[in-house]
Amino acid sequence: MKRLSLLILPLLLLSCELGSVAAPALAVSTPTAPPTATASPVPPTFPFTASPSPTDTVTATATDTLTPTITPTSTITDTPTPTINLYSYVFPIQPKYLAKFSEGGHPFPATDIFAPAGTNFVAVTNGTIDAINSVDTWDPSTNLPASDGGLSVRLLGDDGVRYYGAHLSAIAPGLRVGMWVPAGKLLGWAGNSGDARFTTSHVHFEITSPFPPFAKVDPFPLLSAWLAGEQITPPLPTPNLPTLTLTSTSTP
Repeated sequence: MKRLSLLILPLLLLSCELGSVAAPALAVSTPTAPPTATASPVPPTFPFTASPSPTDTVTATATDTLTPTITPTSTITDTPTPTINLYSYVFPIQPKYLAKFSEGGHPFPATDIFAPAGTNFVAVTNGTIDAINSVDTWDPSTNLPASDGGLSVRLLGDDGVRYYGAHLSAIAPGLRVGMWVPAGKLLGWAGNSGDARFTTSHVHFEITSPFPPFAKVDPFPLLSAWLAGEQITPPLPTPNLPTLTLTSTSTP
């Protein structure tokens, strides 16, 4: 114990001496604070509710408006298709530039076509000769018969219309009743036979129905059309048919 005390005492003395000597200052490093991590604010989360997906339901609105579909029954072109006439027609006096005629002149439908004596009178259309008068029976001293066409030819056209030319100077040779002739066939020559003995040479021209009572058609508009080269068929007149009255009797 005594030996230990002796040992401690020198140590104390030594420490005092050391304490009086200025010991070098030791630099004390300030501990660096750990980096602070700055976290961006996390956006708040909300419970996600899925939007209902749209359905493909189509609502159709019916209307009562109907648009008719028009199907053309014919093709329309810029150039109209001419109507085909089954019959051909020529002017009854040839050459036609020699003819002169006007509307009226008779108390019934007829036209006098004036032309120099001997001018050709021809068939106005295809047809059959159904009457020829080759003898002039009119007597100028007695004025009989009162109405006489003199030399004349009558043609029943293939179109069902009857054509009559009178006061001819002569009948074409070889012409006979029942003969079929084409349009333009020579029938005779213009003249002044019959009760036209003292008049200017011409052809008295009539258009009638083929059966009694032989209803007449005004030739003037048709002659004008044929003179211009138009192919027009005369309208066939309808004769006045008798009205039948039916009566019934009853036995009491």
